[in-house]
Amino acid sequence: MTSADATTDTTHESTDPVPGKDGDLPTVLIDQIEFHVREFLRPRLEGLTDEEYFFDPSADGKAWTVHRRTPAGQAPPTAIQGGSGEMAIDFEFPEPQPAPLTTIAWRFGHILVGVLAARSHSHFGGPPADYMTWNYAATAQEALAQFDAEYDRWITGVRSWSAEDLQVAVGEAEGPFAEYSRATLVAHINRELIHHLAEIALLRDLWAHRG
Repeated sequence: MTSADATTDTTHESTDPVPGKDGDLPTVLIDQIEFHVREFLRPRLEGLTDEEYFFDPSADGKAWTVHRRTPAGQAPPTAIQGGSGEMAIDFEFPEPQPAPLTTIAWRFGHILVGVLAARSHSHFGGPPADYMTWNYAATAQEALAQFDAEYDRWITGVRSWSAEDLQVAVGEAEGPFAEYSRATLVAHINRELIHHLAEIALLRDLWAHRG
C-alpha cells in the first residue's frame, strides 16, 4: 500500500449547499418590485407636467387618453368611455388591431385600476375599483398621488403574506387563473408595473425630444 493509496480523496465528497441571503419567496418578490419602483421608476416620474401627462405620441392625434367627458349630443372618441367623474378614459372591446398608441394619462389609468386597485379590492379588502367607476385624474400630480396611494396599498398587502400564504390559490377573483398561486399573481403584478412604468418613462423621453 503506497502513501498515495492511503491519502483520503475528498474531491467528490458531498457537502450541504450554503443558503443564499434573502432567498425566501416573500423577500424575493417584494425586493424585486421595490427595487425598481423606489430606486428607478418612481424617481423617473418626478416633475411630470400636465403637458406630458396628456401628450399624444401618435402621428394622427388619435391616441387613447383620459379627457373631459364629451358633451351630450357629440360622439366620443371611442365606443366605451370609462370613469365616474368629470374625466373619461377611452376603450373599445375588442381592442383594435394594431392597438392604438396611448398617453401617459391612459397608462396611469390602466395601472391604477386594472393592475393595482382592482387587485387590492379582491385580495386585501381595498375599496371597489373598476374602469367604469374610477375617478380618473385630471392632472399629472393627482395621478401621481393616486399611484402612490394604490401602490402602497398593494405592497402593504403583499407584505402581509407569508411564504405559506403565497402558495394559496388566488381564487375566483382572478377568473380563469383561479387555480394559480398568490406568488404567481404577485410576480405578474411586478411585471405589469415594471413594463407599464417603463412605457411612461419612454413617453417622457419622447416628449423631451419632440421635434
